[in-house]
Amino acid sequence: MKNPTPVLDQATGNGIVNGSHTDPFAELGLHPLAEGDQQVVRAFLPGAEKIEAVVPGTGVSLCKLQRIHNGGLFEGMIKGSEAVEYQLQVSYPLTEVLVEDPYRFPSSINPDDLYLFHEGSHEQAYKFLGANPMEFKGVTGVRFVVWAPNARKVALVGDFNNWDDRVHVMRLHYESGIWEIFLPQAQPGDHYKYAIQSADGSQLPLKSDPYARLMELRPGSASRVPETVVYNWGDQDWMTSRGQHQHTASPIAIYEVHLGSWRRDGESSEFLNYRQLAVELVSYANEMRFTHIQLLPISEYPFDGSWGYQPLGMFAPTSRFGTPDDFRYFIDYAHQHGLGVLLDWVPGHFPTDEHGLGIFDGTHLYEHSDPRQGFHPDWKTFIFNYERPEVRSYLLSNALYWLQEFHVDGLRFDAVASMLYLDYSREEGQWLPNRHGGRENLAAIDLIRLINTRAYKYCRDIMMVAEESTAWPGVTQFADSGGLGFEFKWNLGWMNDSLSYMSRDPIHRRYHHNDMTFGLLYAFTENFILPLSHDEVVHGKRSLLEKMPGDEWQKFANLRAYLGFMWVHPGKKLLFMGGEFAQRSEWNHDYSLDWHLLQYPDHQGMQQLVRDLNTFYVQTPALWCKDTQAEGFEWITAGEHSGDLFVFVRRGEEKEDWLLIVCNLTPTLYQQYRIGVPESGSYREYINTDKMDYGGTDHGNRDELHSDEIHCHGRPQSLSLTIPPLATLILQKTMSSCSED
Repeated sequence: MKNPTPVLDQATGNGIVNGSHTDPFAELGLHPLAEGDQQVVRAFLPGAEKIEAVVPGTGVSLCKLQRIHNGGLFEGMIKGSEAVEYQLQVSYPLTEVLVEDPYRFPSSINPDDLYLFHEGSHEQAYKFLGANPMEFKGVTGVRFVVWAPNARKVALVGDFNNWDDRVHVMRLHYESGIWEIFLPQAQPGDHYKYAIQSADGSQLPLKSDPYARLMELRPGSASRVPETVVYNWGDQDWMTSRGQHQHTASPIAIYEVHLGSWRRDGESSEFLNYRQLAVELVSYANEMRFTHIQLLPISEYPFDGSWGYQPLGMFAPTSRFGTPDDFRYFIDYAHQHGLGVLLDWVPGHFPTDEHGLGIFDGTHLYEHSDPRQGFHPDWKTFIFNYERPEVRSYLLSNALYWLQEFHVDGLRFDAVASMLYLDYSREEGQWLPNRHGGRENLAAIDLIRLINTRAYKYCRDIMMVAEESTAWPGVTQFADSGGLGFEFKWNLGWMNDSLSYMSRDPIHRRYHHNDMTFGLLYAFTENFILPLSHDEVVHGKRSLLEKMPGDEWQKFANLRAYLGFMWVHPGKKLLFMGGEFAQRSEWNHDYSLDWHLLQYPDHQGMQQLVRDLNTFYVQTPALWCKDTQAEGFEWITAGEHSGDLFVFVRRGEEKEDWLLIVCNLTPTLYQQYRIGVPESGSYREYINTDKMDYGGTDHGNRDELHSDEIHCHGRPQSLSLTIPPLATLILQKTMSSCSED
């Protein structure tokens, strides 16, 4: 039916065409007229020559739309007052297409989702926010939802509309600040962003989707519509069995890895993808007898040099190494081969890149508005506003997303101290106290407790780990008991003290032996992981090998002795890649590790030592089943003679299950050296870091040793030992019988 006189007034039509109209849903699509038995249907399709509304599936014409604005705005009349379904038959200069009109679809958002999101307790906000492929009203498409409560207008732009911010302006749910549109034209793989106009009408830089589950490969920064295929997991046995043993009473040896520089393609020096890494990295970690792999952050990030610690796509595995399903394959493969996978997670801050979360809708939406709380002076990054409920839902959902959707075995929270303290890295006057006048960030504390509590509620067999660098009490105590609810905390004090000690020339160590013993004063106050992480081999700190003093032989001997000391010290183990074969140069994220070093015997020996330490460690409960209990450790002597001889006992559950540890951190060979022992009997040397196989001088105790009834170190029985220079020895009286339960 011809309609020479438009129902839509010219000013409104101009607003739709020029993009200034903030609520096209009020005008576009199908709308009943106030008078008469008919409805008006409007469509804005720039470049179209003709448009006809037709019955879906039959093509029967409902009406022809007339052009009412040269910019591409059309209008037509349909008889009747009842709502009808329709499609648009659109003629362009070179083609004719049948399309769905996104403006004919009502909202599909569940009110419960809105309530939980704004309450700050939504656990799966990514299932209604972001881009979610779905079928709605019998039509396949993608629903896009974004939170921008202070925006004047939000439009969806992408491959499906030539990035024209006039075409798909979104519907605002006024009470909630949520913008929504269901777009049948969109498909998995499409690139998209949000064009947001702030309250004052100024246009912001195009924004990536905070909830995007797939991102464009850098240097591009567009979000992408995710695939809908359900991944077929094969790790059921692992998921069933991984939580059968208490982690604190289990062996945990973690291999920390940066996926982009662990190993690269030999010819092209390109990244290996997730599926290649699954085979090569998992095989290597298994060969080295590690129990877990921990990945530096893999949430999408724009700058390679941030190593992932400045994420802008918190829900998207980085596209550098493949798709989300490729990453699922990596974890699935690891699980099927007996390895756990932990992720480094960054809830403390985010970068200021203009396409990211910062000033998202023209206001400080995700970050705190006061720079004394919302901007990190060291890292030049934004800090999340933990007081805002919607931000809590964002971070809570993100943590559970990795654990549930990707079967990740745990999260290591980065920079927890920066979250806990309002005055972190700030001078007097640069921070604001909490409502009690203190320096604690109460909202961040509540969020950490919430995330840990919910994570263990749904995934009881995971590991939540804190990188927390202060003496905050109760980090690994239950949240409902006043703790933060983590299972483990990195022992950064042990790491700093012991590395400081080992970097000294042995002649000076005698004056600093407390650096090696002080950690035992607090070793059982928390559940600790001993970390030799990536942070210790960058920014001029030198590699582990080059931290060691002395000539070439002494460097290797010192590192072997140190790793031996670490593996027998109370606490779970974490070693950054390259440390296991004594990488010489500092870690550089742009290059592969120096695998060619393994052609040399000293590096081969170091690798063999770490493999043997892991093997013995996993098989020997006395080294881990009482990691968090003081009765699992006993000094024989702490710094005897030169101040650098450390002898102690590690105990298991059973009375006869214990190990004798001797660490000589001087270059002196001691022969017929007497050590007091807890019990009489025969002893055997199981690990000696000075073995020839490891590159040592091969001094040691090959034969079985028998205790003598000679009083030493306050004990009636003692052994006469050969103690190699710069070496750690592990001796055992009987086979371990400690239960893992």
